[in-house]
Amino acid sequence: MPTTDITVPLPDGRVLDAAVAVPDGPGPHPGVLVLHEAFGLNRDIRRITSRFADEGYVALAPDLYSGGNRLRCLSALLLGPHQEHSLRLVETARHALADRPDVDERRVAVIGFCMGGGFALAFAGRGGVQAASVNYGAVDKDRSKYADVCPVIAGYGGKDKLFTKQAVRLEEHLAAIGVPHDVKVYENVGHSFMSYDNGPAWMMKLPNPLHAGYSEPEAEDNWGRILAFFAEHVRA
Repeated sequence: MPTTDITVPLPDGRVLDAAVAVPDGPGPHPGVLVLHEAFGLNRDIRRITSRFADEGYVALAPDLYSGGNRLRCLSALLLGPHQEHSLRLVETARHALADRPDVDERRVAVIGFCMGGGFALAFAGRGGVQAASVNYGAVDKDRSKYADVCPVIAGYGGKDKLFTKQAVRLEEHLAAIGVPHDVKVYENVGHSFMSYDNGPAWMMKLPNPLHAGYSEPEAEDNWGRILAFFAEHVRA
């Protein structure tokens, strides 16, 4: 299903730009928030948003940069002081999704990638979502921040030297908390293995510890895991 551009009102009078994709049929459908990587609401995030609509979800992808600024969001990527601002934007987007007449507000999930993966995990314990998908996202060392987290599914690349340790930390946190979870490390890929647009082409050619790049086998396996997890914890 194609995406449509919309705006979501913010409490301060500004608006949050977003893209939404809607499945066929009157609903109410389950919903999913799609949180973008550091490269923003690009064609690839729209592709992912559309795919969720093809799977029967109303999917909404907010442009978090439109509700603040890029530097603030990137600072929050490192679990810095601006994360709370970004999570308020995510909550505004969740309300906009849940309040739609074609969405069942009791069946909403969140998925994020890299920066958005960290936001999805941080948001997952605040209520309002029934499951979270964390893809190569940052994990806070403070386990208490995830005390009330919803069920979590996560995917990381084993060649990603910066984020693989985050997968280990996430598995330890979720196991200790006792929340349903599924954390998998794909050993033969690096960062952003689900995304076509991993950044400028010149950047991808430079040696870097992320080893970023799309890989269809691992991406499709991760898609299958995510959809099955959401079917159990969100659609049911």
